[in-house]
Amino acid sequence: MGSEQKLPLWALIGLGASQNIGYGTLYYAFSVLVPDIARDVGKSEQWVFGAFSIALLAGSLAAPFSGSLADRIGAGRLMAIGSVLAAACLLMMSMSPGPLTFAISLALTEVISATVLYATAFTAIVQAGGNRAQTSIVHLTLMAGFASSMFWPLTSWMHGFLSWREVYIVFAVMNLAVCLPVHLALARLTTSAVSVSKGNPLPDAPARAVSNRNLLFFLMLFGFAIEGYALSAILVHMVPLTQALGMGAAGLVVASLFGPSQVASRLINLVFGGELPQRWLALIATLLIPLGLTILMLTTPSISGAVLFAICFGLGSGLTSIVSGTLPLELFGKAGFGSRMGWVTTAKQMTSAVAPLAMSMSLARTGVVPSIWATALIGGIAAIAFLGILVTVRLAARPPLSEAYR
Repeated sequence: MGSEQKLPLWALIGLGASQNIGYGTLYYAFSVLVPDIARDVGKSEQWVFGAFSIALLAGSLAAPFSGSLADRIGAGRLMAIGSVLAAACLLMMSMSPGPLTFAISLALTEVISATVLYATAFTAIVQAGGNRAQTSIVHLTLMAGFASSMFWPLTSWMHGFLSWREVYIVFAVMNLAVCLPVHLALARLTTSAVSVSKGNPLPDAPARAVSNRNLLFFLMLFGFAIEGYALSAILVHMVPLTQALGMGAAGLVVASLFGPSQVASRLINLVFGGELPQRWLALIATLLIPLGLTILMLTTPSISGAVLFAICFGLGSGLTSIVSGTLPLELFGKAGFGSRMGWVTTAKQMTSAVAPLAMSMSLARTGVVPSIWATALIGGIAAIAFLGILVTVRLAARPPLSEAYR
């Protein structure tokens, strides 16, 4: 595949469908089914959520290996294998006789999810999408932004007449019937692209970044990790936090604005952000998070202030999904993209997994107001990391003093 190759429309639409099903069945549906799962396996809901957090950590540790495998064999082929294994893991969960087998099946499910979700999908787009890869990533995040909006009500509806075990059987069938054919078709594109790149290696990175690769990579991972913590800490507790600040039932309305704001941010970026460097977009996305929290704290218990907070927070989260794929591409190029996406996933997911528990402990020890201010400060640290990327790239682009004064 040459650099002018464009990702076919069918591949982009197919990936959009597979990402909605992937995130819906492997991630979002879980919270709806937890009460029934807990009763069935004889454990508390806290135990089941704890098992899920451990499973997410296991998945984050598998992401770098998954990314390097996508570089070697092609992301489409890996996603096809992942679809089969994801279906098998969902079936294992549905047939778990007790809590231990359920927890093991859940952990395996989250490990396999690394092969079929955003990181590998972005790698498939980069391998097959040529110079339009960045735009295609934005398109994909726009389409996949509806996973929670689709699967929370769908899972609740199905659970009205199916047990949690039967729901997971249906989800396994969806992964085989919809995702597997898409990924098999995509495998033909990415496998041939990988073969061509091996015969004609891509430049390792944009020239301006070569001399600062390690620093840029560290700043990028650190920024995504800290940002992931701030997002997860607030998202999991958003409704009780707004209610604790005196907003009552309006807290539910405020929280409901988060999802549409995520999608809106991707649409705005698609229409107006084409010429904006991704390092600037990363900084803007990260600044929106502490900005939203600051607005919330300065205006509480004002509903309008809380609405503005939810919009800022959703915009920041939506843009973060985009730049987690486009920033590594801009800074380091296509070579080894899958491996870098794996490390980005690890950085974000590890902190996201521990954030809800850490926030719960903070709320219990220091209270709501100090906990939210502390999270805003943490978000600001992430912004400093992305600002460091801007400064590093700018300094690297300057000619040496000896050349400047010739």
